[in-house]
Amino acid sequence: MRRLGRRRGGGRAGGAGVGSGSADFLIVGLGNPGPRYAATRHNAGFEVARALSARWELPQARSRFGGLVTSGRIRPGGPRVAILMPQTYMNESGDAAGPARGTFGVPLDRVIALHDEIDLPFGEVRTKLGGGVAGHNGLKSLDRGLGGRDFHRVRIGVGRPDSTDPEVVSRYVLGRFEEGRDRVTALIADAADATERLIDEISGGEEGEE
Repeated sequence: MRRLGRRRGGGRAGGAGVGSGSADFLIVGLGNPGPRYAATRHNAGFEVARALSARWELPQARSRFGGLVTSGRIRPGGPRVAILMPQTYMNESGDAAGPARGTFGVPLDRVIALHDEIDLPFGEVRTKLGGGVAGHNGLKSLDRGLGGRDFHRVRIGVGRPDSTDPEVVSRYVLGRFEEGRDRVTALIADAADATERLIDEISGGEEGEE
């Protein structure tokens, strides 16, 4: 996938900080908190959220809504975003995302969930609006917490094991990547690029508007 260069100044030039009461987009990175789950396939959403925060030079995330939150503009005059990483564990992510969406005043179709996707081969990234939750506990919780499924998803392909046994699948997604750090880094960068393109496509000609 095409790489986008890092855009400097997003946080400093237009960053509103975590105290802002409005945003154009709410980005929710899905994962589980704590070192036990760090760098696992199920935490791919966290990895992309961190990559976007660094790319846009947003302020350091702070505890709010039962998660870690930062906010600001993706570039000077660009769309305002809030990035949330729920610290509630995956199956209760909506408990953090719902209050965050209400506080930042973001329409449901401008919420973007970043999540691992076992139904895509490793390295593939796709975006979609709405649809089913395909057994993903984080998406199920977002459906409940946000009041609907019509939010955007950035689906981060992590592949699947050669089994449909729920215990095998669970061990797989909660396991660490075996593809090598360079390939994982490229996957995270591709997903960050896809998120950035999605924001630009949705926001269209709104640059600079207040």
